[in-house]
Amino acid sequence: MQLCLLLTLLLIWPFAAPAQSPSPALPADHAARMKAGTALFTASIRPVLQAQCLDCHGGEKTRAGFSLASREALLTGGDSGPAISLSSPPDSLLLALIRHDEEPFMPAKKPRLPEETLTAFRRWIELGAPYDRPLVETSLPPAELTVTASDRDFWSFRPLAFTPPPPPANSTTGPRRDIDRFLSSAQTAAGVTPNPEADRRTLARRAALSLTGLPPTPEAVDAFLTDPRPDAWTRFIDSLLASPAFGEHQARLWMDVARFAESSGFEHDSDRPSAYHYRDFLIQAFNSDLPWDRFTAWQLAGDELAPDQPLALQATGFLAAGVFPTQLTEAEFESARYDELDDMVGTTGVAFLGLSIGCARCHDHKYDPIPARDYYALAATFTAAIRSETQLEFYPESYPAKLAPWTSREREFTSALSAHEASLAPAFTAWLQSPARTSLVLPSPWHILKPVSLTAKEGTNFIPQPDGSHLATTPAPAHEEYTAEIEVAAGTSALRLETLTHPSLPHQGPGRAPNGNFALSDLTVSARPAQDLKSPPRRLPIASVRATHQQNGGGLSAASAIDADPQSSGWAVDLGGIGRDQAAVFAWETPLPTDSRLTVRMRFHVNQQHSPGRIRLSSTQSASTAPSAGDGLAEPLASALLHLKQNGPKNLSPTQIEVLRRAWFATDPGWKARNAALETHRSTRPQPDLRPVMICSEGVPPLKHHADGRGYPHFYPQVHLLERGNPKQKKEIASPGFLQVLLREGTSPADWRVPAPTGSRTSHRRATLARWLTDPERGAGHLLARVAANRIWQQHFGRGLVATPNDFGFQGARPSHPDLLDWLATEFIAHGWSTKHLHRLILESSAWCQSSAHDAA
Repeated sequence: MQLCLLLTLLLIWPFAAPAQSPSPALPADHAARMKAGTALFTASIRPVLQAQCLDCHGGEKTRAGFSLASREALLTGGDSGPAISLSSPPDSLLLALIRHDEEPFMPAKKPRLPEETLTAFRRWIELGAPYDRPLVETSLPPAELTVTASDRDFWSFRPLAFTPPPPPANSTTGPRRDIDRFLSSAQTAAGVTPNPEADRRTLARRAALSLTGLPPTPEAVDAFLTDPRPDAWTRFIDSLLASPAFGEHQARLWMDVARFAESSGFEHDSDRPSAYHYRDFLIQAFNSDLPWDRFTAWQLAGDELAPDQPLALQATGFLAAGVFPTQLTEAEFESARYDELDDMVGTTGVAFLGLSIGCARCHDHKYDPIPARDYYALAATFTAAIRSETQLEFYPESYPAKLAPWTSREREFTSALSAHEASLAPAFTAWLQSPARTSLVLPSPWHILKPVSLTAKEGTNFIPQPDGSHLATTPAPAHEEYTAEIEVAAGTSALRLETLTHPSLPHQGPGRAPNGNFALSDLTVSARPAQDLKSPPRRLPIASVRATHQQNGGGLSAASAIDADPQSSGWAVDLGGIGRDQAAVFAWETPLPTDSRLTVRMRFHVNQQHSPGRIRLSSTQSASTAPSAGDGLAEPLASALLHLKQNGPKNLSPTQIEVLRRAWFATDPGWKARNAALETHRSTRPQPDLRPVMICSEGVPPLKHHADGRGYPHFYPQVHLLERGNPKQKKEIASPGFLQVLLREGTSPADWRVPAPTGSRTSHRRATLARWLTDPERGAGHLLARVAANRIWQQHFGRGLVATPNDFGFQGARPSHPDLLDWLATEFIAHGWSTKHLHRLILESSAWCQSSAHDAA
C-alpha cells in the first residue's frame, strides 16, 4: 500500500508543481557561467543600473548604505542586509524590490521595469552576477605600461648606427662589394667559404625571376651572354629595373603586405570596381622609383600632402584596401567602425614599422612597449578617414597641350564675333534712338516643356510655376525619385534639366538638402512614338552630358548620373554652385525620328534629402547647345523693352542696354552665323580624362553601403579608449599621437604637426602622422628604413636579415647581421629612399651571385 502511494505521488508530482516559465539551462562550467553573465551584464544590466539606479546607489549618493558601483559593493549589500543571494537567486532582495513584491519599490518614484528586464536580472544573478568592470570610476587610471629608456634601447627602436663596411682581410683577393665585406667577417669566423659565382645564364634567369617574376627573354639572355663590357652585369640588372614588369612584380609583393583586395570580403564579398587604381599607383610608384618616404606618406595622407596629384590620391587606397562588412545592423555600426580603425592601425604598424600595434587594442601590448593609449592615439589619427569614390583627372600634365589648340581656335571665333559686333554698334545705337523700333524676341535653342505628368515616388508634391518650372512644396524625404512624361518633336536630340533656386529652399537651393545641395544619382530616358503610346518604351542611350557646374570631388559629376551603376555617386553642385540656377544637358546618339513621348526618370539616392526643389525640362534639336540655366535674359529683356517703350533710351541702365544689345544682335544673320560657329566650337572642348577612383579621405561622400538607409554614419566624431577593445565600454576621448617608444627624448607629437590650411576639409592628422613616420632623425623613419631594407633583402634571399619581417618587436627574431641591416637602411636614406638602389646593391653582391652548388661540409 505504501509502495503504491509512493509511486502515485511520483507520477503526479511533476504535474502538481507550480507552473514556471522555462529557463535556459545554466552552463555547468563556472568560467562559462561567468562569461555568459558578463556578456548579459554588458548588454542588458549595465545600461539599466547606470540610467535607473546610480543616482542613489553608488554615484554621487549612496542611500541606505547600498552601492551598485561594483560587484564587491553589490555582494556586501546595505542597511537591509545582502542584496542578492547567489545560493538562492529567486530569493534575492534586489529582485523583490525591482519586481515591486516588497517596498520600497525600485527604481524609486519610477515605473516598474519591463518584464524582459526583470527576467534578465534574475538570469544575471543565477549566472553569478558578474560585472565587466566597475560602474563608477573617478578617473581613468594611467596605463599600466610605462615606456622607459631601456625600452627605447631595444635594437629596432635605437637610432641607426652607421658602421662602415669592414676592410677586406686581403686587399687583393678579399670582397670588393660593401655588402660582402659585412658578410665576409662572419663567414670567416664560422669557417665558411663562399661558393664561386654562378654562370651568366643562371644569373640572368635568377635576376629576372627575382626582380620581375618572369623568366628573361631568350634575346635578353643572348645579349647578356655575349656582352664583353666589364659592367655587363650592372647593365643587365638596370634593364630589368627599367622593365614595366619590375613595377608589376614589386606591386604584387607589396599588395600582400597591404592586404589589398578588389572586393569587400565577408559573406557577400561585393566588388570594389574602382579599387584597382591603388594597384596601378603601386606599379607606377615602383617603376618610377618613387622615394620610399613619399611612397609611405602618400599611402597614409596623399589627399592632404599632394591633393592636386592623382597618384597621391590613388595611394590612399592603402587605408581603404581592407575587408569591411557590407551588411550591418544598427547594433553593429559602432563596432564595425572600431574594427575598421583597427584594420588601419594594425596594417600601418605591420607594413611600415614591423610592429604588431593591433595587439594593444584590448590591453597594453604583452611583449612590446606599446601601451593601449598609444594604440588609441594612432586610431584617433584616422578618426574621420573613410572610403570614398572620387572623379580624378588622369594625365593632367598632358591636358593643357590638348586644350591649347582648341583655346587658340576659340579666340579666333571670339575675335570674329567681337569684330562683327563692333561693326554693328552704330546701327544698334541708331535703333535705340529711333522711335520706330522693331520689337525683339530673345532667341533660344531650348523649348520649355510642359510635362504630361510629373510624379514622385515618395510623395513629393509639385506646384507649377509661371515660367514652366515645378516647385516642390512638401518636406524632402530621405531619398526620392521623380518621373516626368513629356512630349517632344521629331528631331529632338537633347534634354535639359534645370535645377532652379527659390526663396523657400535652404540657402535658396537649388537642392532641398540642409546645405542647399542635391545629387542626381541616376537619370534615364525612354521613348515611344507619339502616335503609338501602347508600344513598349525604348531606352535612349545617352551619349554625352554637360553641366553648368559640378561638384567633382567624390565623383559628384554629371557623368556619374548616366553610368551603369544607379547606386553610384551622381551630379551635385556644392563647392561653388549653391544658391545659383544650374542645368545639365543630356544628349543622345541620334535625333528622334518622330514626335515622341519621353519618360524621364530621375533618382536622388545620394545622401539624405538630396533632391532638387524646383525643376524645369526643355528640349532642343541642337545637340551641340551648351548647358544654360534659367533662360535668364527673358524677364530682363521684357523689362528693358517696357522701359524703352515708356521712356525711350533715357536712363537705361548698363544691364538693360546689354540685354537689348544681345537681343538686337541676334536679329542680324551675320552675327547669328558667327555666334553659331563659336557655340559649335565650344561644344567640342577637349575634356579631361576623369575616372572614378576609390580613395580614403575626410569630408567626402562615403562609399555606398547597404546600411546607409538605416543611418550608418561611416565614422564617429571621436575615438574613445575602450575597455578591452569593447565599443560598449568607452573611457576617455583619445587624442591623436604616436608610439612613445619611437619618440626621442625632448620631442612631442606637436613637433611634426602639419596645420590644416584655412577651409581644408581634412584635419591633416594623417599628414602629421606621415611626417613623423618618415622622419629618420627624430621620428620613426629609422625603423621605417630598417623594415623596408629587410623586406627587399628577403625578396632576393628568401629570408630577411630579420627572419620575421612583420615583427621587429621583442618576440621577433634578432637580426643576423645588425651592422649590415643598419648600413643598408642608412644607404637607403642617403640615396633618396631609392628602392632600385637597394635592389642593385644586393644583386651586384658576390653573396647573391654565388652558385647554389651543394657543399656537404
